[in-house]
Amino acid sequence: MISVVCVYNNGKILNNYLLKSLKSQTVDYELITIDNTKGKFKSAAEALNYGGRKAKGEYIMFVHQDVDLCSNIWLNEAEKILDRLSNIGIVGVAGRSRNKEGVITNIKHGTPIRFAGKIQIRKHREVQTVDECLVIIPKSVFNKLRFDEKVCNDWHLYSVDYSLSIKKLGYNVYVIPTYIYHLSSGFKPIGKLERILRGPLQRSYYLSLKKVLYKHKNYYEKIYTTCGIYKTKYPLCFQRVQSIIKNRFALLLKKNMIKKV
Repeated sequence: MISVVCVYNNGKILNNYLLKSLKSQTVDYELITIDNTKGKFKSAAEALNYGGRKAKGEYIMFVHQDVDLCSNIWLNEAEKILDRLSNIGIVGVAGRSRNKEGVITNIKHGTPIRFAGKIQIRKHREVQTVDECLVIIPKSVFNKLRFDEKVCNDWHLYSVDYSLSIKKLGYNVYVIPTYIYHLSSGFKPIGKLERILRGPLQRSYYLSLKKVLYKHKNYYEKIYTTCGIYKTKYPLCFQRVQSIIKNRFALLLKKNMIKKV
């Protein structure tokens, strides 16, 4: 059985997406929702550790409130896949590995709806890290290692950090070929000037990223995430500047090509 753990701050979104899709599932599951509408929990790691400790299922699925499972047999099919995988540390529906393929996922997200990654898969794939929107951890593994509440003391990168930590313990990290819809694209709207100066992600993301890079710098040369690739021993501020320049150059090049056509 899968225990479904979700921390939410918007009851309407929770009901219209995750809970609506769970109600039609063909197998039994345990549901643990964590109400954070009043800001009781200050980080995802804190909230999800709280929920995970309550879970009784063989697998614990930590999922965002705005996820639609898109099929009434989603949990059943996911559990069949999990039972066939070896040495599971953490499993996600989106992730990235050391190659140049980019984001590996079957997720559709946003409005208008579009695929979230460059690579759609029909079979499970081993990756370095998985995205936070939906991850599954065997209960036996979660009992050995929880989300890091000190390093991930905000709402970002907790499954990236977990992936890196669980691989150090000898476990595997997978992306499985399941389809979901995720309402959020992962990017919150910010001003144009701020985007140019800082990049596309929130300041809190970069603060968490800096701590994750420092934590794992002696074990990993690079960290591959669904939001980018980062060197652990190279100052993050310089990497961000390089990324901004590269992205602006690519955008200008694209505009010039469109004009010529």
